[in-house]
Amino acid sequence: MALGDALVALGGSFLAAGIIARLGTRIGLPTIPLFMLAGIIFGPHTPGLALVENPADLKVIAALGLIFLLFYLGLEFSLDDLVAGGRRLVFAGVGYIVLNVGGGLAFGFAVGWGSREAMVLAGVIGISSSAIVTKLLVDMGRLGNPESRLILGIIVVEDVFLALYLAVLQPVLSGADSFGAAAISFGKAFAFLIVLTALARWGTRLVNKLVTTRDEELLVVTFTGLAILTAGIAEELGVSDAIGAFMIGLILSSSRAAPRIRQLVHPLRDAFAALFFFAFGLSIEPGDMLSVAWPITIAVLVTVLLNVVAGVLAARLNAFGRAEAVNISLTVLSRGEFALVLATMALAAGLDDRLAPFIAGYVLVLALLGPLVASRSEQIARLLPGGRRGGRRGAREADPVADEDREPVS
Repeated sequence: MALGDALVALGGSFLAAGIIARLGTRIGLPTIPLFMLAGIIFGPHTPGLALVENPADLKVIAALGLIFLLFYLGLEFSLDDLVAGGRRLVFAGVGYIVLNVGGGLAFGFAVGWGSREAMVLAGVIGISSSAIVTKLLVDMGRLGNPESRLILGIIVVEDVFLALYLAVLQPVLSGADSFGAAAISFGKAFAFLIVLTALARWGTRLVNKLVTTRDEELLVVTFTGLAILTAGIAEELGVSDAIGAFMIGLILSSSRAAPRIRQLVHPLRDAFAALFFFAFGLSIEPGDMLSVAWPITIAVLVTVLLNVVAGVLAARLNAFGRAEAVNISLTVLSRGEFALVLATMALAAGLDDRLAPFIAGYVLVLALLGPLVASRSEQIARLLPGGRRGGRRGAREADPVADEDREPVS
C-alpha cells in the first residue's frame, strides 16, 4: 500500500470509529462495540465504502492497541488491593471465575467446534470487560456503593486469572504436537511470568531509576518503549505480547511515577485501542454472525444465568441484600476487550472459522445489553419477588455496620 493510501486508510479508520462511537454514546452505549461496528460497516465484507481492503494493513497499529490495553490493565492492578479485600472478596472473585469459566468450557464442548476452541470460549464467556465495568461504575455514580468494592475486587481477581490463563492458553493455541512440546512452551511462559513478577516484587528501586523523570515527554517515551519492547520479547519467546504488556504494567504500577503514567497513557490507550477494536471488526463478515446466531443466543442466556448465580452468591457471602446482588450480577455482565484478545489469538492460530464471528456477535450483544440492564438494576430488583423489601436496607439489617465504617473483611 502506498504511503498516501495508508495514511488515508488510517485517518479514515480513526475518524469513522470516532463518529460512530460519538453517535452511540449519545444514547448511553459503550464505545467498544461501536468501534467494532464501525469496522464492520467500513470493512471489505460490507457493501459501500471500504476504508481498508486488507485488515492485515492495520496489523501493527492494532497490536499497539492490544499492548496499551493490557499495559494499562497491569498499571491498575494491585496485589495489595486484593490482600486488603480479605478472604471473602477473594472467594467471591474465585467463585465468579469458577462458575463462568466452567460454564464457558462446558458450552465450548457442547457446541462441538473442537477442544482448543472450547478453551478459547471458556475465557470469552468467563471474563467480564474491565473497561466497561469500571466505566459503568463511574458513569452511574456507584463507586461509593458498598457493593462496588466487591465488584472491583472481582475484576482484580479476574486480572490475576487473565495473566495465568493466557500463559496456559498460548501453548494450546500454538499447536504443540506432544505433551513435551506443550510443557516446554508453558514452561517458557511460566518462567517469563516468574522473572517479571520477581522484578515487580524486588526490582522497585531499579524501575524507579529507569522511569523517574520530571519531563513528561521523556516519561511517555520511556514507558512506551518498555511496554512495546517487553511485549515484543514475550512474542518472540512464544508467550504472548498481551502477557508481556500486562506484566510490564504491573511492574510499573509499583513505581513512584505510576500515577503520572496512568494519566499519560490514557490518550495512547484510547486512540490505539479504538483501532484494535476497529481492525477486529474489519475481519468480520456480517453474514457469518447470522450463521452462528443460535450459539450466540444460547451463550448470552448462559452468561446471564451464570452471572446472576455468581452475583447472588457473592452478595450473600458479603451480607448484601437483593439490590446489591442485582447490581453485582448486571454490572459485571458485559464482555469486551479480553474476549477480542482471545478472538485475535484464535484467528492467528487458525482455529475454527466460526469462532471469530461468534465472539464478535457475542461481544456486541453483551457490550450493548450489559450497560442497558446495569443502569436499570434498581428497577429490575424491585420487580423481583420480595424486591420492595430487599435492597440496601436489607443489606444493612444483615450487616449493621454503616457503609462508611465498614472494615475490610478478612
